[in-house]
Amino acid sequence: MLIILKNKHTLQINEFSFKCCIGKNGLSFIKKEGDKKTPKGIFKIENLYYRKDRIEKPLTSLKCIEIKNNMGWCDDIYYPEKYNKLIKTSIKIKHERLKRKDHKYNLLIPIKYNFDNPIIGIGSCIFIHLTKDYKPTAGCIGLKEKDFLIMLKIINKNTKIKIL
Repeated sequence: MLIILKNKHTLQINEFSFKCCIGKNGLSFIKKEGDKKTPKGIFKIENLYYRKDRIEKPLTSLKCIEIKNNMGWCDDIYYPEKYNKLIKTSIKIKHERLKRKDHKYNLLIPIKYNFDNPIIGIGSCIFIHLTKDYKPTAGCIGLKEKDFLIMLKIINKNTKIKIL
């Protein structure tokens, strides 16, 4: 199974095409932390993280993990052992909080960019997450909730995403 970013506004899975949004500064093979670019390449996907307090557990074959108050994704270049990994939030470690006030992370799937043996500073926290308005992201791919839920029924743990 392959999720394909056809262009900066279209995500394709089999015969399904979904409107999407990507990083504000487009696509790139060369990424830096905070550059607002979506990484090019073919990547595996991680588990589904969801807000149980806002949404029912979706129908999917992916492993589902409930987002807790203290969950974050490390984007701190000064903590190489935690960089681009799920962490318990801490005041001293810079991170992307998963339990947000807005809707974006009610559903999210980390894209395994710079994931195994991450290289510090070339980018972290690249997710497929929700959008309501298709405004450009900080490097992630955003989908409307109804499309995200359809995607979840189609994909599985062996699915890869092709961003070129």
